[in-house]
Amino acid sequence: MTPEQHKYAARALVEAESTGRQIGLLSVAFPDIGMDDAYAIQDQMVAAKVAAGDPVLGWKIGLTSRAMQQALNIDIPDSGVLTRSMLFDTGATIPAGRFIQPRIEAEIAFVMKSDIGGADVSREDVLAATDYVAPSFEILDTRILRTDPATGQTRKVFDTIADNAANAGVVLGQQRQTPDNLRWVGAIVSVNGTVEETGLGAGVLNDPVESVVWLARRMAIYGNSIRAGQVILSGSFIRPIECPPGTGIQADFGAFGSVSLDFA
Repeated sequence: MTPEQHKYAARALVEAESTGRQIGLLSVAFPDIGMDDAYAIQDQMVAAKVAAGDPVLGWKIGLTSRAMQQALNIDIPDSGVLTRSMLFDTGATIPAGRFIQPRIEAEIAFVMKSDIGGADVSREDVLAATDYVAPSFEILDTRILRTDPATGQTRKVFDTIADNAANAGVVLGQQRQTPDNLRWVGAIVSVNGTVEETGLGAGVLNDPVESVVWLARRMAIYGNSIRAGQVILSGSFIRPIECPPGTGIQADFGAFGSVSLDFA
């Protein structure tokens, strides 16, 4: 893809988000799209949001489970950018029409107290740079159709990454915890009072801390780094849960805390 095509795709995604009308698969419109193209489009999309007064809040890491990687035939996670307008309080009600096809994932969020970056970032570096961790939801949405109506082709990883890794929102629980033994931190996720999913932090690259290590090292390739005060969503340990209107969703992390959200 050319730089102009990257800009065109990013503009289309920004418009889709503002209008609620999805665009077609980029992998169909641009069959030669690759990973670098997808991240270039994401960068352009985020730059447009920042220029419109929506500053960067942090980062999300996705595709951290083996099952999701195998389903998409990749062997690495992906990442997207959180912006300020994506932050919601736990217990909030999302207005009708705010998202197109929202889904929820339960995650452990890291809030950083110092900058961290470089190709040799270690687990110890991440722990030292972390202010606290908290229970959280990631709100996923898609500005791109999930399936091409003409060919039946489903979204490829390039479509998802270009679409800011399907990122649309973050909900932080009120509890603040130290990043200890996160492999054993689990959640029971209920929808309208019925348990739908359970999971453990070990589902995220065997330890959510390793997810943040991966992000810092990947960012170093592009001359970027994680900044103090940023929120990092380390990756989901449950499958995405569809949240149509009228959905009330809660994640009980036990002693670690809780997080909840309603969709009008």
